[in-house]
Amino acid sequence: MRTVIFDLDGTLADTSLDLMAAANGCFRDLGLGDVLQHPRDAGTAMRGGRAMLGLGFSRTGTHGPDEIDRQYPKLLRRYSEALSLHSFLFDGVVETLQGLRSQGYRLGVCTNKPEALAERLLRDLDALHLFDALVGADTLPVRKPDPAPLIEAVRRAGGALETSVLIGDTVTDRETSRAAGVPSVLVTFGPSGQGVHDLLPEATFDRYADLPPVLARLIG
Repeated sequence: MRTVIFDLDGTLADTSLDLMAAANGCFRDLGLGDVLQHPRDAGTAMRGGRAMLGLGFSRTGTHGPDEIDRQYPKLLRRYSEALSLHSFLFDGVVETLQGLRSQGYRLGVCTNKPEALAERLLRDLDALHLFDALVGADTLPVRKPDPAPLIEAVRRAGGALETSVLIGDTVTDRETSRAAGVPSVLVTFGPSGQGVHDLLPEATFDRYADLPPVLARLIG
């Protein structure tokens, strides 16, 4: 069974504004103001809450790793309260995924966003029904770039690794696919832009309409 597993943030959806709003709320509580700015820090937002907190504190020079640990649960609470105010699916996602399903592909999501938040976000964006599996940061004891979450996402989708591919946007996705022994396809419209070519993925694509022929070449 041909299986396509997608990263979420920066790959299926632009969630950067809502993520940064949660982080900036934490910074404001500490009297630091809105440390992160869009679009400059969108790439960091796509790497998650700890990355945003780390970047913010590196700019202010006021807090260390212990404060990241204290603020991270607060960031998640803030984010869960305003999960999808400004987030949106990239152009062509729904149409392309519907087309892949009609061709018999199994589809799944493997993300470093907590599973419950990923499920809620996909439901809010009216896309949850398009996927056969969802594995989040806390589904297993490990997260990407460990290959186990990707392997589990393929299993839950009813596929096999030898006919699977991972769609992503960062070095984390590239390392995950390499560790699992499956091809990686990276988007060029995420925060890293054309820089994803430097990661030497098996393929890239510029818009979702271009994905089906890429998949046909890689896994049939």
